[in-house]
Amino acid sequence: MGEFDGLVAAVTGGASGIGAAIVAALRERGARVAALDLTEVDDGVRVDVTDDESVRQGISAVVDRFGGLDIVVNNAGIGAQGTVADNDDAEWLRVLDVNLLGMVRVSRAALPHLRRSRAAAIVNVGSIAATAGLPQRALYSASKGAVAALTRAMAADHLREGIRVNCVHPGTADTPWIGRLLERADDPEAERAALQARQPHGRLVSPAEVAHAVVYLASPLATSTAGVGVAVDGGMQDLRLRPR
Repeated sequence: MGEFDGLVAAVTGGASGIGAAIVAALRERGARVAALDLTEVDDGVRVDVTDDESVRQGISAVVDRFGGLDIVVNNAGIGAQGTVADNDDAEWLRVLDVNLLGMVRVSRAALPHLRRSRAAAIVNVGSIAATAGLPQRALYSASKGAVAALTRAMAADHLREGIRVNCVHPGTADTPWIGRLLERADDPEAERAALQARQPHGRLVSPAEVAHAVVYLASPLATSTAGVGVAVDGGMQDLRLRPR
């Protein structure tokens, strides 16, 4: 018997990277899981988080298929590079539409179903960029900083309804997006080494490690954990180690 037996979860951006690792981890522990993504996968539902009607239809499809909804993991997101001067208004709106408003749309559609759950939880995927100043990440940092603030506000609004809301802040994770950034670098090996050195434990964070933290926050065994942001960053936020 797993701690998630009988529970239903929906994971946005669940077709690849961190999202796929979260889907796998929840299934291993007994949950029935639907991956909500633009890319269709087994037991998934095609959803565009920038389209409210698509989100509502997707959540309804999950509930119709599994008979309810207990856990929502807001993982869908896109990256952005540059200083505050480098991205135009259209790019700012595009990234915020996915990274912030996407979470709003999914959570809003899910709330009526979560209120009927005996173990309701929402886990938002933030970033080290929400808690530490990183160069060339102004837009991305702003979007993830908003996610951190949104998480705390949602936790305050919905805790007494029996819905816990928490957030995970990954460090630089070994995901397809980072892979694409490295491919475009002048010296991919040097860039990877720099990203690894930036984290005190000396390597990129694995999607499975982020998934493990999400599983904890979503677990019905963690009923006293609400409104927190859990760092999965190899110590990047709080540790100050001497150079090797």
